[in-house]
Amino acid sequence: MSIDKMKKEELELLSYKEITSMILEEKGAMNTLKLFEKIVSLLGLPKSTVDKKISEYYTSLSTDKNFLLLEDGKWDLRKRHTSDKVLKAQDQEDEEDEEEQEEEEKIEMSVDEEDFDSQISDEDDFDDGDDDLKDLVVLDEEELDLEQ
Repeated sequence: MSIDKMKKEELELLSYKEITSMILEEKGAMNTLKLFEKIVSLLGLPKSTVDKKISEYYTSLSTDKNFLLLEDGKWDLRKRHTSDKVLKAQDQEDEEDEEEQEEEEKIEMSVDEEDFDSQISDEDDFDDGDDDLKDLVVLDEEELDLEQ
């Protein structure tokens, strides 16, 4: 059955992701705004819903492995695409994640260094531990045998 012919009551029982799958199955690849506007229209929701919830909708599509964001900015079902496109998209996501992580580490390191530098001052006494070793005595094996 076509999604356009489904009753509103039936559609209300489905999640946005399920409705999105059905739309993409019937209509083909679409951009985020058009997809969400179609869902809002099918469910009879107010137009203000688009502005209020589109970011949540985009996030849900991004985190669901059933959907694939194509190079032209349109969403499609992952099962329709060959693995090389999927791998390229995944590699791109992995590279972006690595870059973000490296940036976060650089920021953390610079913050840690600043904190460390602010904690140390020239006036701080530095204990190198020599005082702990002044009572240390070195014994030969013969002397050890004598003590036992």
